[in-house]
Amino acid sequence: MLGKKSIRINGADCGVEALILGAITSIGGFLFGYDTGQISGMLLFRDFKDRFGQVDTPEGRDFRPIIQSLLVSLMSIGTLFGALSASYTADWWGRRKSLTFGVGVFIIGNIIQITATNHWVHMMMGRFVAGLGVGNLSVGVPMFQSECSPREIRGAVVASYQLMITFGILIANLVNYAVRQIEDTAASWRIVIGLGIAFSLPLGLGILLVPESPRWLAARSRWDEARLSLARLRGMKHDPHHELVEDDMHEMKGILEKERAVGIGSWAECFVPKPNGVPKQVYRTMLGISLHFLQQWTGVNYFFYYGATIFESAGIEDPIQTQLILGAVNVVCTFYGLYVVERYGRRWPLLIGAVWQAAWLAVFASMGTALDPENNRTSGILMIVSAAMFIASFATTWGPICWVVIGETFPLRTRAKQASLATAGNWLGNFMISFLTPLATDGIGYAYGFVFVATNIMGALLVYFFLYESVSLSLENVDTMYSQPDLKPWTSKKWMPPGYVTRMQRDEDFFHHDRAQHASGVEDLDDRTTVVPSGRPSRAVDEEKKADSVSGLGATESREERVNRAV
Repeated sequence: MLGKKSIRINGADCGVEALILGAITSIGGFLFGYDTGQISGMLLFRDFKDRFGQVDTPEGRDFRPIIQSLLVSLMSIGTLFGALSASYTADWWGRRKSLTFGVGVFIIGNIIQITATNHWVHMMMGRFVAGLGVGNLSVGVPMFQSECSPREIRGAVVASYQLMITFGILIANLVNYAVRQIEDTAASWRIVIGLGIAFSLPLGLGILLVPESPRWLAARSRWDEARLSLARLRGMKHDPHHELVEDDMHEMKGILEKERAVGIGSWAECFVPKPNGVPKQVYRTMLGISLHFLQQWTGVNYFFYYGATIFESAGIEDPIQTQLILGAVNVVCTFYGLYVVERYGRRWPLLIGAVWQAAWLAVFASMGTALDPENNRTSGILMIVSAAMFIASFATTWGPICWVVIGETFPLRTRAKQASLATAGNWLGNFMISFLTPLATDGIGYAYGFVFVATNIMGALLVYFFLYESVSLSLENVDTMYSQPDLKPWTSKKWMPPGYVTRMQRDEDFFHHDRAQHASGVEDLDDRTTVVPSGRPSRAVDEEKKADSVSGLGATESREERVNRAV
């Protein structure tokens, strides 16, 4: 019998604590979105421009394009460094404490911004520090969610991170819309920034109440804690030896045996191929970086960072209201994206989404360059519709699914480092967009949209030729899939892991036989286990040792050779 706290969702037995974990960690995405959305409206506030602008105009002060670029984009540089630091904090302190640290840094950055008075450098440095915190969270949250969520709902849980990003953008737009009546006072932008502190507290404190990642615990040989964590996440806290928990533990142990035998991965092996037993390690590093870099270069933050400014220059009467509409489209369509990621997988939604986005961006750029929207109402309306259709596609496909991919593609040996690198690629793209957009629009206007048409087509090609379909696979079986030498990305959806009838249905006979065999092997070994280089007993190595003694190889092979051969 399942514990009373187990809830069945999409065929998976989930504990209440797993749902709470998903909800709390998703606040990290909300902070990401809120920080992204707030600057678009703040750049139009009269008091904000008068305090931090450089150019005197008849309406008051305004920003030079280069200063505006730095003010917006330096947050992205902070997030890039924050993303790289997350691999250390997540591995040193655990996934939960790392997230609390990220929240603390974010709060410090917001305090620095609120205390800015008249110098844009003060505001810029506050955004940089807040970016360090957001960058740390942008790696830690999807990784933590992927490691803790049952495989049957992992995609939807991690995609909820993107859903909360869209909520954050929408709430920032709503707050900007509400305070525009007092845009002549400092309270307008200080309220917007200060609310970010309040929104971050439930994550920083609440994350300490949920289970730690079972895979992080297992990687440190804390098996009893890992078992209890898995049981809590399955809703079986009082039955940690339940058959379902045993299956999860056995699956996790299989791959960890191999990874622990060869130690912890370095930064170098993320880029330099090494015979360490981890399949396509460099391939997956470059895939993650490329996919997340191109997620930003779809053009989404062209609208979310500078949308209000773009639509104001296009002659739209209320640009903040238009931005609010786009934010609402973003949220509504992301809900559908949670269904898409589990129903249709990763590859086809990303492929179709990229083509759709390229088409509507072509319409946007063509109308803006052919007919001046400031003097042609039809052109302006069509540009808004094109932007909305683009955002609808992004919110359904590239927005949530890229975060799902980053959470499930990398091996545990270097997962934190590769996730940091991929997220750093995201923030590098984010920085380039936020820095170049004011300069590009000042130079080539709406023709800048054609650049995003090309990058979306590049994204479609990347997905088709390089991304493997990982829907409904455990993180351990994703590794197994990447190790298949003859499997191609475009045929990967048909691949089934050993012991499964379909990706959603286990072969119970296989698992029962495997468990019995494993238990028998443990009894036979008693205290004759061998210690692998990590210091942890390894059944695989001992079985190899027994086989060697029978065949006469045990006396001639070194211990290291036996370890490598077992792996």
